Amino acid sequence: MSPSIEEKDALAGRIEMLVETGDLAAVAALVGEFHASDLADLVEELEEAAQIALLSALPAELASETLAEMEEGEERGHLLAALTLEKGAELLEELADDDAADLMGELEPQERKRLLGAMSDQAAGELIDLLKYDDETAGGLMTTELVAVQRSLTAAEALEQVRIQGREVEEFYTVFVIDDQRQLLGTLRLDDLVIADPDDHIEPLIHAPVATVAPTLDQEEVGRLIARYNLASVAVVSESGILLGRITFDDVIDVIEAEQTEDILRLAGVADEDELRSSWTDAVRTRLPWLTLNLVTAALAASMILVFENVVDQILTLAFLAPIIAAMGGSSGTQSLAITIRRITIEGTGGARGFVAKELMVGLVNGAVLGTGIALLAFVLTGDRMLGLVVLLAMWGNQIVAGFAGAFVPATLDRLGVDPSVASSVFVHTLTDLCGFFLLLGLASKLLLGG
Repeated sequence: MSPSIEEKDALAGRIEMLVETGDLAAVAALVGEFHASDLADLVEELEEAAQIALLSALPAELASETLAEMEEGEERGHLLAALTLEKGAELLEELADDDAADLMGELEPQERKRLLGAMSDQAAGELIDLLKYDDETAGGLMTTELVAVQRSLTAAEALEQVRIQGREVEEFYTVFVIDDQRQLLGTLRLDDLVIADPDDHIEPLIHAPVATVAPTLDQEEVGRLIARYNLASVAVVSESGILLGRITFDDVIDVIEAEQTEDILRLAGVADEDELRSSWTDAVRTRLPWLTLNLVTAALAASMILVFENVVDQILTLAFLAPIIAAMGGSSGTQSLAITIRRITIEGTGGARGFVAKELMVGLVNGAVLGTGIALLAFVLTGDRMLGLVVLLAMWGNQIVAGFAGAFVPATLDRLGVDPSVASSVFVHTLTDLCGFFLLLGLASKLLLGG
């Protein structure tokens, strides 16, 4: 059972006390039954000295998994570098090579070189090969640990190879089939292999791969591909079809979570580095530029009131109705924006094509309903039917603008190669505020005051 927050706090205090007394054996015994994910949460609550002592006292397998489960960032790399050289190298060799490469990528170049020098030549060579790829690509996600058999084997020979290679691979879901040059030919289902006659060749059992990815493909595209075809793993191949490695669904889950968090933060105008654990000064530094931009755009929208100042002076009820129309436009625009960006995220670039017409229809219907409601409110407040008509038209028009902008702006930014999560909300909210104020006050000027 996972410990509660209160239990973790109590354990953290207990561990720090044991570390101070130098009783590391008791520390290891206290947390030895923990799952690595729970232990990672606990380690993050400790002071640095206690963190280093705990990781040093744990068995290498558990310590390495704990380090890998911690939040990505400078803290993991700093902890790894703070361990003794032998312990750090041991932890890296215990990890799957993709997790080890992620950790190595968080180190300073000199620390990375020092640890690679302390590792076995084979393990160091595998990590160096993986570190060539960018962190956010398929190559940065993949592991070279896999099970692959030659197509010329019989079922009995292939099963023997699976047994031998499987002992060295952490978890495998797919048996890849390759030729003498290690070109990927397809995959084998384990159940087909197990029930096949031992003397039969495996070639008739080979299935063409549903999908493969290049090592340079963006990790977000890899996530979409695995989700689209419900794959347990996907092969990473070179341009010439050489099997380089594999990416498993559990790695992609982390990627999808990270990408969605990034999109949510950007949609709110918060920079990626403004994380939950950042200080208040970091939060101010990353948020203030966006708030400043929003201040400028909000002032631009509010300027419409100054342009039609005489209209507001003569019909004070407009000062009550204008913010309602603008706010409802902003809310509808945000709904359309969220749906459109979500579709782009799931289906990739171009995924929002044809969405503009749909959102226009949604805005048309919603505008009619909401416009009728606000028109009735205006009539009840003033008894003026023409004011009700003005409010109806303004709300209706702004809802149409909101639906159009909420779909058109992110789709256009996406086609231009700009991340729609970053700038869409500023454009959409500014446009709906401007149109809401302009439509209400402009129509009031023409239809009520004859201006």
